[in-house]
Amino acid sequence: MTRRAIVIVTSTRAAAGNYEDRTGPLISDWLVEHGFAVDPIVVVADGPEVATAISAAITSQPSVIVTTGGTGVGVGDGTADATAALVDKTVPGFSEELRRRGAASTPFALISRGVAGIAGSTFVVNFPGGAGGVSDGLQLLGEVVDHVLEQLGGGDHG
Repeated sequence: MTRRAIVIVTSTRAAAGNYEDRTGPLISDWLVEHGFAVDPIVVVADGPEVATAISAAITSQPSVIVTTGGTGVGVGDGTADATAALVDKTVPGFSEELRRRGAASTPFALISRGVAGIAGSTFVVNFPGGAGGVSDGLQLLGEVVDHVLEQLGGGDHG
């Protein structure tokens, strides 16, 4: 069975064409290298478009959705809230570990509000918008994604 992934970049500047996002392609390339078919990267502005993009992605039932950006405490940072409202189950240990790893480099990682969870049979994870947070997130995702997808497919806990 083909594993499919969707990458959503939350960046008002990138959505407006004022900034070239570099994290979306990093995530997409990593997913391809790890055996996923990856849809074209979705870039949306902070705000209501984030929930719309995540909801549409969930509806298409990929194996994994990875978001980048919008996880902070700024006025427009709503990715975590949108994700939390759309997942059936949260996976708090993933987000906690991502913050812990990031804090080894910067205390700002501790104010990331990123969420991880399950929506139907899709694993949804929020990465921060910076390259360091994305790097940490990809490393962690690589450690758990196969097991998570096996579990979602009805596999054993072994």
